[in-house]
Amino acid sequence: MELTWKRTKLILKETFSISYGNYDFRDALLISLSHQGKTGYGECVAINYYGIDLNELILKLKKIQGTIENQQIIHPKDFYRFLVGLNLHSFLTSALDGAYWDLFGKLEGKTFSELNGFKELKLPESSYTISIAPIDKQIEKIKDSDWNHFKVKCNGLDHENVFKLLETGKKIALDSNTSFSDADCDFLQKNEWSKRFLYIEQPRPIGQYQILDKNKNAVWMADEDCQNGSYLEKLLPHYSAINIKLMKCGGITPALDLIGEAKNLGYQVMIGCMTESSVGISAGIAVASLCDFADLDGANLISNDFAIGSFVENGKIFVSQEPGLGIELIS
Repeated sequence: MELTWKRTKLILKETFSISYGNYDFRDALLISLSHQGKTGYGECVAINYYGIDLNELILKLKKIQGTIENQQIIHPKDFYRFLVGLNLHSFLTSALDGAYWDLFGKLEGKTFSELNGFKELKLPESSYTISIAPIDKQIEKIKDSDWNHFKVKCNGLDHENVFKLLETGKKIALDSNTSFSDADCDFLQKNEWSKRFLYIEQPRPIGQYQILDKNKNAVWMADEDCQNGSYLEKLLPHYSAINIKLMKCGGITPALDLIGEAKNLGYQVMIGCMTESSVGISAGIAVASLCDFADLDGANLISNDFAIGSFVENGKIFVSQEPGLGIELIS
């Protein structure tokens, strides 16, 4: 098996504004695993608020390249256990895990769904992200869009106007990226109008979720507060939903386990994304049928997508019928 990688820059169609800052591009790392004329692809991106430095990930790849290339072709779940033993950052593990699922399926001539025995795929509709802006501007963007589900980014809570978003007639979620105060959260969970939001994501900074009561009006969704399955039990009194991102939890393989554990505890589950090309989005789409919500608009936000595979169009998810994850490079 051959391992190669390439840095690339994902250019956003417009400035992406969230509470952590404003972004016009994301640096990404494309991972390729090849064997017997087939190549699988995986991806991770540099996210500053997760402390990701692609240079460090590349140095690690150089150190482990020989170890990975000497690994025999085995089932992807066994390959993931091998990756865990290499003590990698979850973002890098995710890219390698995704690339291997893609490669293994191509070698076997089977789709991801066929490899996992998925029959009828009941796919949620994906949301589209609305960046931080005055609410009137956000409402204008929502009304002008052909999508039906929207995740509206917030930097603090506009108590007077936030419920105007619901008047668009579209399905709306809020994402504070940790910017809500305890008072904001108390306001939302005491207000019956909050039930009309699909969910309200990561309202408080990591670990400061004590004010949240899942038995009140708001559907609180954990993002940064839930990194893996070990967090599920302690979050249960506070959150009723979790956002699973492949890079955050370490890839497709651990995501399958995390989805099952969360469902068993009664959580609603969303498969989310970061700003990714169709490489990363195809990996997320692979598990979308197991989830209640999807936020997989990453490739729709960039102007220089370099791959094809599974995709999202106006919120509807289309799963590739090609082997593996169906990923091919186009540039």
